[in-house]
Amino acid sequence: MRSLKTNIIIMLISAVLFHITLAWATDDDSALETYNRAMFNFNTAADDYVIKPVAKGYRAVTTEFIRERVRNFFGNLKEPATTINHSLQGNFADSGKSLGRFVINSTLGLLGTFDVANGWGLPKNKTGFDTTLAKWCVPDGPFIVLPLFGPSTPRATVGLVADDVADPIYWADYYATFGNDLERYSFYYGLTTLGFISLREQNIELLDKLTANSVDVYSTVKSAYIQNRLKIGSCAGQKTENNDSYDFDFDDEDDFE
Repeated sequence: MRSLKTNIIIMLISAVLFHITLAWATDDDSALETYNRAMFNFNTAADDYVIKPVAKGYRAVTTEFIRERVRNFFGNLKEPATTINHSLQGNFADSGKSLGRFVINSTLGLLGTFDVANGWGLPKNKTGFDTTLAKWCVPDGPFIVLPLFGPSTPRATVGLVADDVADPIYWADYYATFGNDLERYSFYYGLTTLGFISLREQNIELLDKLTANSVDVYSTVKSAYIQNRLKIGSCAGQKTENNDSYDFDFDDEDDFE
């Protein structure tokens, strides 16, 4: 059973790839631009009327202490993907540290809700398959807007799916034997929804700041996202410094708006 995030991307990515192929085949960037703007408007409406209000409600009924525990829990679930990708990049010491973080925080940190490992000299050092592909000299491709997940590129989308497959929840759901299917899916999709809401709540101010007083919000978001992509680096392992760029990494989570 694929995760909710993976299912959505696989079902809808064909439409995105169709527009990319059309743009490349006709050498007409307007086809991709038209698609991107239409999808961006759809995402903006979904965020304005559903996602952002829910995120604000979540903030209103929880304390910062609880929200931090939730963020730590989902951040800890990224450590297996980080461990694998450090290895694929040849950073074996960092891979071992990430594995250590996952083991320590999953046990002594109460399923990752407390970052015990950080206090033990094992700070978070996140990476993903997108960065791995960059170090392998895989080109990024054009800017695209995914349904609900927002700004991306073909390489970033592949990285998103690959990292999702490394998520422990993915495998827990795949091999789940507890209860009936309704209980199983309710548990899994409930966790996925909570993670999505937590992600959006973390970035209420960031996105408000990014889009405030912008005449063309799409162009502003696109420019900020492309600037942020430069920080990933190249196959030579070099990073480009940018001033006044926005962090679309969203603190250990995936881009979505």
